[in-house]
Amino acid sequence: MEKFDVTILGCGSATPSPKHFTSSQIVNVREKLFMIDCGDGTQIQIRRARQAFARINHILISHLHGDHCFGLLGIISSFGLLGRTAPLFVHAPQEMWKILEQELQFYCRDLEFSVEFQGFDPSRIQTIYDDRSLCIETIPLKHRVPCAGFLFREKPTPDHLNREMADFYGVPMWDYNRIKSGGDFTMPDGTVIPHSRLTTPSDPVRSYAYCCDTAFNPSMAGQIHGASLVYHDCTYSNEDEDRAKLHHHSTAGQAAAIARDAAAGQLMLGHFSARYDDESVLLQQARETFPNSILAKEGLTISL
Repeated sequence: MEKFDVTILGCGSATPSPKHFTSSQIVNVREKLFMIDCGDGTQIQIRRARQAFARINHILISHLHGDHCFGLLGIISSFGLLGRTAPLFVHAPQEMWKILEQELQFYCRDLEFSVEFQGFDPSRIQTIYDDRSLCIETIPLKHRVPCAGFLFREKPTPDHLNREMADFYGVPMWDYNRIKSGGDFTMPDGTVIPHSRLTTPSDPVRSYAYCCDTAFNPSMAGQIHGASLVYHDCTYSNEDEDRAKLHHHSTAGQAAAIARDAAAGQLMLGHFSARYDDESVLLQQARETFPNSILAKEGLTISL
């Protein structure tokens, strides 16, 4: 299968700590690198994780809280110092441009590459990236400021040709793509060889849902239904549900309920409050509702 990896650069909340960096991730889909959020220290974490710094062409910002975007200008500046020439695409809530434009004019006025800003409305589901193999759309979240998650979804691929069967029935090479896309083969004597006999099923479509900084939001379960992996806000334990509601974040049990209702393959808990010295309590609470849960940690890479 083609590569579809998620690497955690930071999974803490609010402020950096000795234990966790603030939010940032790298999603590698078929060697195309996308960064999600860009908190303080992200550049250091990119180096530690041995990610290909120069191959990051798209940066997705979920919302305008500093722990998710304070590192953006620094990365843009470093790209300039390293001689980047390829365009950098920044996908963020539309209101960010008036801030970023002024910062670029003051700190980064001599860049040899263009920063292509592509704003979106966090309150709506929008497609923000689309190519032959991948689609990325926003997930409206519930937070103190307009905030969106991101759903990475592979596009279906054709079935795999069974070369032994194709050779046995004399299928010409020029007809392979048509058959892989669902066609049957008709032999010279008129016998129809069905598509199912000549192929094996394509690889399952994989998807990744990033749902960070959100209050409990059952309405999004439908949009992310069947996601292979869900990364969900887990700022608080179940005992601190009132605090979670006050600050528009989620508890471990609430994150697990979303994964369960979305029939997700796996749940990764993140955006941890520094109040918990031992985050295993969060994992235990989540597994009571959704057993296939894990904790995010810096440097962790999950292959879908």
